[in-house]
Amino acid sequence: MPGRLIVFEGVEGCGKTTQIARSQTWLQESGLLTALQNQGEVSRLIVTREPGGTELCQEIRQLLLHPTSQEAMQDRTELLLYAADRAQHVAGFLKPQLAQGALILCDRFTDSTVAYQGYGRGLDRGLIGQLNQIATDGLTSDLTLWLDLEAAVGLARAQSRGMSDRIEQAALSFHQRVQQGFTELAQDHPQRIVQINGDRSETEVFSDIQRVLEKHLQQWYKIPAS
Repeated sequence: MPGRLIVFEGVEGCGKTTQIARSQTWLQESGLLTALQNQGEVSRLIVTREPGGTELCQEIRQLLLHPTSQEAMQDRTELLLYAADRAQHVAGFLKPQLAQGALILCDRFTDSTVAYQGYGRGLDRGLIGQLNQIATDGLTSDLTLWLDLEAAVGLARAQSRGMSDRIEQAALSFHQRVQQGFTELAQDHPQRIVQINGDRSETEVFSDIQRVLEKHLQQWYKIPAS
């Protein structure tokens, strides 16, 4: 596909949403996006997320993070809901946009399912791999930026924002297993996942992200170095 999929990953409170917004602003204000559009290499810049990247996916997100029922959600139910969200997002939104040449910044993708449901919940990682393959129809990220931050630090950040969602309410030990999952994924996929030290100021973190984005944009689109 002519488009590119850039994913931001990490534990709760690692700063993904903030850094995606900064990346979007930088791409728009630096002139890079305009240059790529003028060259006909990028159709548009899109920011999306999982879960919740489409109207239907928003309803699934509500079920996953802010359920109204008091009934406990089973781990496999959670896994399948994330897979359903991804299948809808990929087929109904990501692939059509990538086919048109979009540059997409996505908050979470397949690595989150491995880290949260595989390492965190302890579900079979082989099964998760199969479900991810079905849900994505083979789509993988062109680049994944992993904001590496200790789980306890990130969870404290997330909880300081106010009301916690269902995932944020899980025990610290769960989030520490998730962090271990991201660590091992980064070790296993160095060609795709770039580790970013998230335990610094927003500006320092973004400085590293900007350098990584510039490098990959130059490789993908043959644009001049700044």
